[in-house]
Amino acid sequence: MAPMSLKDRLRADLTTAMKARDELRSSTLRMVLSAVTNAEVAGKSAKVLTDDEVVAVLTTEAKKRREAAVAFAEGGRAESAEKERAEAAVIADYLPEQLTEAEVADIVAAAIESTGAAAEGMKAMGKVMGVVTPQVKGRADGGAVAAEVRRQLGA
Repeated sequence: MAPMSLKDRLRADLTTAMKARDELRSSTLRMVLSAVTNAEVAGKSAKVLTDDEVVAVLTTEAKKRREAAVAFAEGGRAESAEKERAEAAVIADYLPEQLTEAEVADIVAAAIESTGAAAEGMKAMGKVMGVVTPQVKGRADGGAVAAEVRRQLGA
């Protein structure tokens, strides 16, 4: 039997969460599945997303939760911030293992080495990001990766 697609796994887990009356997990999975469906019907023609595309949607949703949690915390709304963090944790269960800062730094250093970008400084940022991005896709925040590239290129 073929392995279950990520979208099928999300649906199955939603059913399980609903039967268990797990409100947080149910509402978060509903929201994520809705985002996946929206991504499928966006554009000129509807399509079924691949697992990689579903991971991209999940990454975006998790980032929204992290940013909202920070905004709520800064606004003194601890309860709302906690709810966003809890939703982000549910989404994180479906994402690939996230890279540590040290792992990102190692990948960036290797990319700078392989592209010979060290001498070019910031002009080489695009070249380095082009090598790094496929390696960290879905496993690290793009902003953090770009910041590490800038740091290592000496900006």
